[in-house]
Amino acid sequence: MKTTELKIIDGGVCAAKGFKASGVHCGIRKSRTKRDLALVFSAVPAACAAVYTTNLVKGAPLEVTKRNISDGYAQAVICNSGNANTCNADGIEIADQMCQLTGQALGIKPSDVVVASTGVIGQKLDITPIAKGIPLLVSELSKDGNLNASEGIMTTDTVRKEVAVKFSVGGTECTIGGMAKGSGMIHPNMATMLVFITTDAAISPNMLQKALSSDIANTFNMVSVDGDTSTNDMVTVLANGMAGNSLITEDGPDFDAFMKALNTITVSLCRMIAGDGEGATKLLECITEGAADKQTAKTVAKSVICSSLLKAAMFGADANWGRVLCAIGYSGACVDVNKIDVAFKSAKGTIAVCKNGAGIDFSEEKAKEILLEKEIDILINLNSGNQSATAWGCDLTYDYVKINGDYRT
Repeated sequence: MKTTELKIIDGGVCAAKGFKASGVHCGIRKSRTKRDLALVFSAVPAACAAVYTTNLVKGAPLEVTKRNISDGYAQAVICNSGNANTCNADGIEIADQMCQLTGQALGIKPSDVVVASTGVIGQKLDITPIAKGIPLLVSELSKDGNLNASEGIMTTDTVRKEVAVKFSVGGTECTIGGMAKGSGMIHPNMATMLVFITTDAAISPNMLQKALSSDIANTFNMVSVDGDTSTNDMVTVLANGMAGNSLITEDGPDFDAFMKALNTITVSLCRMIAGDGEGATKLLECITEGAADKQTAKTVAKSVICSSLLKAAMFGADANWGRVLCAIGYSGACVDVNKIDVAFKSAKGTIAVCKNGAGIDFSEEKAKEILLEKEIDILINLNSGNQSATAWGCDLTYDYVKINGDYRT
């Protein structure tokens, strides 16, 4: 396998050597058909890196995880759905107990456990069902457990989100895989979802953190579903080194190869999360080109993808390009509005709708046909430079209000 070659494979978080996973229903969620507890386990201690939500209100699991991986290593991830364990007086205690019970069942130190929770905020999390469920969770660990684990972390998600790729580092074949949950409370400014990534590549904790922190600026921080930044969510990466490549400790070709593989995973998960936004019927990808600098490109793309009016227009398959320019105009980016071109693209073709900041004649019928597709590209050219950026989002539908109108009940 060439250094630049990537191959998409099955397996998610279990694709890399030495990783197993499982997911069970333990009783946190009322529905017995929904798994609500997930576990990922590495056969050996792994380098670990994480990024966390920027919301000042943070779930207790994040505080415990940050403490546990302060030495740069972890060996397991436990995550429950159905309850966020946020804004609870005993939240830290419960998160600690989850680590202790998991560590005891796996025969590892509790401080080597990453803990996460997702679900309703402000409701106490009872440790009893989790304590009862962990033995079963551990007994069901397997190389095929990625499907159950990816179900166990879901809340309002309608589909599992996982991906894996093989890649080469210095001639050694490595694998990286990930799973994610995220449907609502998705908005830029890391983190806005739960993402767990595993790899058998050997990389130092410092370089792993550098890779993750660098990558999310152009991936997870460019996703928005509804403008709400979550209290709980984070992205973690475990690298156990079992592929046997030379340890990556500095910048260079090996680090670049790892970064490319990581980015393939994160972009894939970004698209899955945006496309499965609460109530969504369409994945929106806004590609901004011709910007004077990278920040301008990112600001424009994010502003457009966050526009409620634009999102509603996409739901109605309405080529209302004025809403694109409106979002660019209030984005705060310094652009020449008289140079902006806009087009819409899907599997049905591409149609230009705006040239040099002004409307042009186009077929409304053709535009409707293009915008009725499940995946829509919003193409913006600022014609002021050579920098570009991509942001991901979804349409705004009636069902979004329905889902969040009775989220707790």
